[in-house]
Amino acid sequence: MIYTVTLNPSLDYIMHLDHLDISAINRSQKEYIYPGGKGINVSLVLNTLRIPNKALGFIAGFTGLEIDRVMKQLGTHTDFILLDHDNSRINVKLKTGIETEINGMGPKITPADLRALHEKLDKIQDGDFLVLAGSIPNSVPDSIYQDIIKNLSHKNIHIVVDTTKNLLLNVLKYKPFLIKPNHIELAELFNVTIHSHEEIITYAKKLQEMGAQNVLVSMGRDGSVLITSDGEVIKISAPQGTTINTVGSGDSMVAGFIAGYIKTNNLKEALKLATATGSATAFSPWLATRDMIDNLLYEL
Repeated sequence: MIYTVTLNPSLDYIMHLDHLDISAINRSQKEYIYPGGKGINVSLVLNTLRIPNKALGFIAGFTGLEIDRVMKQLGTHTDFILLDHDNSRINVKLKTGIETEINGMGPKITPADLRALHEKLDKIQDGDFLVLAGSIPNSVPDSIYQDIIKNLSHKNIHIVVDTTKNLLLNVLKYKPFLIKPNHIELAELFNVTIHSHEEIITYAKKLQEMGAQNVLVSMGRDGSVLITSDGEVIKISAPQGTTINTVGSGDSMVAGFIAGYIKTNNLKEALKLATATGSATAFSPWLATRDMIDNLLYEL
C-alpha cells in the first residue's frame, strides 16, 4: 500500500479573469474548485494510474469535509483526521495570463492531533510506500517529517520526500528511498546559482552523499535527471507540448515514479512514467488524465 501525508491540504479556488484591477470590482470568466496539497495530488494521480493508495493528513470544517468528499468522489481512499476546530484553508489562484496566489493559513495542529497521526502511521507495514510532501502549518514543529521517519525507522518502508529547504535536508540521514527537488529548489538547498546540467548532477550527488538513495531532479522543459542508488545518472528529455498548468506537475512526477517502480521494479522505467505523468499535468487544465499519460509515454 502507498500512503500519502498532506499536513495542510486546501481547496484551490481557481479564477480566470481577463485582467485584474487592484482596488476595483473584478469578475471572473470561469472558475474551478479542486482539492489541493502535494500529497493529495500524488494520491489523485496514483488513483488515475490505478495504483491503490490512501491519503492521510488533517482536515477541518466545511472546507475539509469538501476536500474529503471530492477525493472520495474521484475514487481515492482517504483516512484524514477531522479536527474539531478551524477550517482547512482555501487557496485562491487568480489567472490573468500571469498567476497571482493568495494562500490561506489552515487550522492549528495540536500535539494531540499529531499523536493521532502517528497512531495511523504506525499501521504501515514493511514494503509499503510513504510519501511526505509539501510545506507544513506554522503550528507544526519543523522536525515533523524527520519525527515521522524516525518513528518508523524499524520498518522496511520506502520513504519518498518532496519538500524544500530544511524539511528535506533534515530527513536525509534516514536514507529516504526517493527525494524530488526541482532545479530551483536544488539551488536553494545549497544557496547557489546553477548554470548547467552538469552542476545539477553535481549537487544532486551531494544530496545522495548526505543520505538519499535516489535523487530525481525535475527541470521543466529541459526534462529531468535521476541519480540512482547505484550511482547511475539517467537523463530524459521532456515531451513536446503546450504548458497550461505547472501546479501539481512535480507531484504528478512523484506519483508516476512510484507507479512505474511498482509495476516494473526498474528505475529507468519509473523515470519514463514519471516524466510522462508530470508533463501530462503540465499540458492539462488540472491533473494528468490517463489518456494524456499514455500518449506521452508512447513518445518517450
